[in-house]
Amino acid sequence: MRRIKLNLGDRVKVTAGGSKGAEGRILAINHGSNRVVIEGVNVVRKTQKPSQENPQGGFTEQEAAINATNVQLIDPQTGEISRIGYAILESGEKVRVSRKSGAQLND
Repeated sequence: MRRIKLNLGDRVKVTAGGSKGAEGRILAINHGSNRVVIEGVNVVRKTQKPSQENPQGGFTEQEAAINATNVQLIDPQTGEISRIGYAILESGEKVRVSRKSGAQLND
C-alpha cells in the first residue's frame, strides 16, 4: 500500500466519482483504509435515534470518507491540480513541494 502524501488542512479537488469537480479542505485521514474526509464533499444523511439530548430524533448530515486516490492537491500558486513531491532544503529539512509549480507546501 502506498503512503498518503496528503495532510490535514490541504485544499484538494475530487477527480473521480459522484462528487467529481468538488473542492474542499481535508478534515480527516485514515491511512489504514486509504480514505479521506473532505469538508462539504460526499455529505450523507444519518438517522438519529431519540435520546435525552435529542428527544425528537431526526436526521443529521455529515461528510463521509472517499478514497484518497480520487483526490488531488490544488497548487497554491496556480490553483490547478498537481501532484506532490519532496525536496531537501539547504538546512537539511525535507519539505513537500508541488510538482507543477515547485512551490513549497505549508505543513
